[in-house]
Amino acid sequence: MQRLKIRPITIYGLNTALTFIITFLIFSIFTPDHLFLDPRNLASMAKLTPDIGVVALGIGILMIAGEFDLSIASIIPFCSYIFTQFIMNGMDPLLAFILIFPIGATFGLINGLLVVSTGLPSFIITLSTMLFWKGLLFGLSRMMPISILKYVSDTPIEKILTGQIGPVPIQIIWFGIFAVILGLLLHQTKFGNWIYATGSNQEAARAMGINVRMVKTVCYMIIGVLCAWAAVMQAVRLGSFAATQGIGFELKTIAAVVVGGTALTGGVGSMLGIVLGIFIIRIVENGLILLKAPVFGVEMFIGVAVVIFVLLNSFVNRRLVRLNS
Repeated sequence: MQRLKIRPITIYGLNTALTFIITFLIFSIFTPDHLFLDPRNLASMAKLTPDIGVVALGIGILMIAGEFDLSIASIIPFCSYIFTQFIMNGMDPLLAFILIFPIGATFGLINGLLVVSTGLPSFIITLSTMLFWKGLLFGLSRMMPISILKYVSDTPIEKILTGQIGPVPIQIIWFGIFAVILGLLLHQTKFGNWIYATGSNQEAARAMGINVRMVKTVCYMIIGVLCAWAAVMQAVRLGSFAATQGIGFELKTIAAVVVGGTALTGGVGSMLGIVLGIFIIRIVENGLILLKAPVFGVEMFIGVAVVIFVLLNSFVNRRLVRLNS
């Protein structure tokens, strides 16, 4: 009788879904006066989660393809700075917003070309580009914050990016739209299959006729576009540019993606898992703050959670390999 094959992605997804439910219930019950469930708190999470969440969707796709991108911590504030300069020099904010997308894609293209042409680990390449763009940005902006309130207040761009539909912040709706689009790309298209094949085994993917270099480069460009969106959305919400925008995002996005069941070695992951991982990280941050945990305690807990998930997923993978062999 033929042995039933169990897909690791199914088990990882189940682990992530259970973790999301348990985390949500814990903070719903134990935060003082159940503040976690307060509509104002939920609305605040809905506004803040897309800042990092939109970019994490792209990071998840790239990690499934077997690569990393640390440079988002610099691409986000650089795109915000360029947007700020555009509108301060008289450009319509909506036009400036549209023009930021090809600029973000160019940042991603540079990363992709460097990774595929040098053959060096993407961790090293994107760490280098992160430092380069950060140094250049600090020099151009002199690390001075720039207010853009008078340029974006009561404009279409403000309503599009930071408005509300009823009680629901529009940021979370955009996050859902991006998740659906990228989920369809990953799970329902030939390019999505190429991403999984590239992350699973590059040599086998090449033997199948897949252009691995193109797949990785496009994934980096997707991240660049998402960084551009997140940069403008955050700048409009805050009403200002700051050179420190995006600091720490490079590690938090990886943490969210790993918690969402994506393998660090590539080839395994799902868009639903990535979305749940993003919410888990945000829920943990928010819940610990409501419990009045010290700042270092929040970061420490997230660090421990990532290690636990990596060990858990590694254990599950080994067990499934044995069962399916």
